Amino acid sequence: MGEIVDEPRKILVIWPPQVLSYFNAGHHLALYQVTGHLRAVYPGAQVTAIDASVERLTWKDLGSRLFQERYDVIAVMNEFDGIDGLRRLVSYARALNPDAPIVTFGRLSGVNPRFFERFDIDAIVENGDFESGVVAAIEAFRGRAADAPGVHLRRDGSWAAPKRRGDLLPAEDWYLPTPDEIPYGHYDALYFDDANKFCGIPRRRELVVPAARGCPVGCSYCEVPLIYTRKERRLTVERTIQYIEESFAAAPFEYVAFYAPTFTLDKKWMEELCRELTGRGSPYPWKCATTVHHLSEGMIRSMGAAGCVRISVGLETLDPQEGALLPRAKQKSAMDLDRLSAWCKESGIELNCFVIVGLPGTTIEGAERTIEAVQERGGRARATVYAPWELAGPDLLDHEMAAFNRQLFVPGTHALTDDELARGYDIVFGSQPDVTQVFENIPARAAGPALRPA
Repeated sequence: MGEIVDEPRKILVIWPPQVLSYFNAGHHLALYQVTGHLRAVYPGAQVTAIDASVERLTWKDLGSRLFQERYDVIAVMNEFDGIDGLRRLVSYARALNPDAPIVTFGRLSGVNPRFFERFDIDAIVENGDFESGVVAAIEAFRGRAADAPGVHLRRDGSWAAPKRRGDLLPAEDWYLPTPDEIPYGHYDALYFDDANKFCGIPRRRELVVPAARGCPVGCSYCEVPLIYTRKERRLTVERTIQYIEESFAAAPFEYVAFYAPTFTLDKKWMEELCRELTGRGSPYPWKCATTVHHLSEGMIRSMGAAGCVRISVGLETLDPQEGALLPRAKQKSAMDLDRLSAWCKESGIELNCFVIVGLPGTTIEGAERTIEAVQERGGRARATVYAPWELAGPDLLDHEMAAFNRQLFVPGTHALTDDELARGYDIVFGSQPDVTQVFENIPARAAGPALRPA
């Protein structure tokens, strides 16, 4: 295991270079939250965040930084979609910045930590908050701790699993990045073509607010409970609105994206948020993601009055014989969709439905019917391919693990015919008739109507 004699002077927090399969600014926010937390824990350190995937950096760019800066610690963020550049990044770091211990953290190591044992790195964060895991690893590198909660450590060429789960920070200790820390211009370009069905709203600049962590719903295909537990933690309404107000005053944001596994889970919190926003004149258009189960007609009416322009729900499937594969809270029918779509229309809110193609026990025809039902009711459907993470063992090769990116059907994990595969891929990659126009309901403030860098 790499070691640090004193408190680190330079720390690099990096998302490796890659061609993104999907972009959700909320997924990338952890890079900057970890960076801010490290600055607070190590006030004498220079902590640098680089999202090489978004900033389109070359390997020469990164090589020069590693060689010239000589970081004391390198923290690499991993992701379901981010395997392709990880091995090369580690090889560059070992050649050009060889004394720096390397820790990796992220959603993929949260579900399959032992996969990362093949890389020439020193620590793997499995669970707990990413901030806590990275700090625990650094303290182990410094020799100040015998083990690191939630973190696998490599010592003398062998890996040791953590003795207990990683620590969870109180919500009041979460770092909220300032606008100048994040490359929003690049985000604008990634969201520009809504046919990609990325989560953002095209032509308008998004402020991501990390409102909550943890979720009790218990979907088998979701990593959130594994990493953050099933107990939700949430920012106060006061701090949430303060962050929005300060950010909008500092930069030309146009709408808010609340980043939370199940945003409407806490009804009292929602009532307070809507009341406070409405009392201010509903100045901030916003969107969120939740479940159908955690919505009601009254809540949606309050959300619309408070400025909500889009609600995303994990509909997944409408076929009744397939519903048993989902948690009870997510087993919904066409009648439920009828009610929900009517409530959203009455409140002027766009309904966006997530649909899983290839969910075990379902059919391609069932996915097609579900999407048709959403579109017939005026909704927007976003389809993803089911990734059977229970089959993604630690012994998979890099390219095999990369196939679990929720866009390709993983070979050997399904019984679909060639015709069914073609129809399934047509759902995800074919022409998308339901691109959004919701940006027309959001006043422009930033760089005009396009928001696409030249």
